[in-house]
Amino acid sequence: MADIFIPTLHTFAMNNIFTGSLGPLRFRIVPTIVMLNQKEVNMEESSMTAEYWHGPLCYEKSQMEDTRVFPMSQEGRAEMKAWLEAQAE
Repeated sequence: MADIFIPTLHTFAMNNIFTGSLGPLRFRIVPTIVMLNQKEVNMEESSMTAEYWHGPLCYEKSQMEDTRVFPMSQEGRAEMKAWLEAQAE
């Protein structure tokens, strides 16, 4: 099975929401940003919330099957990717 694409941490640090899919799996990742000051993101306190569902419908019309919060770090991003890929199996 193909890999799920997850954007770089910079994408989430800019407060962007990301949605993606792999086969019938659909997912949505929403960052929670904590700022150090007006220009710098506190990566240690920021996080990413991932939700997933299966089916053809959009987020707003679907029932979420599970939700998990990951730290905004390379390790958190890798753990989230592995968790989402496990749901696609």
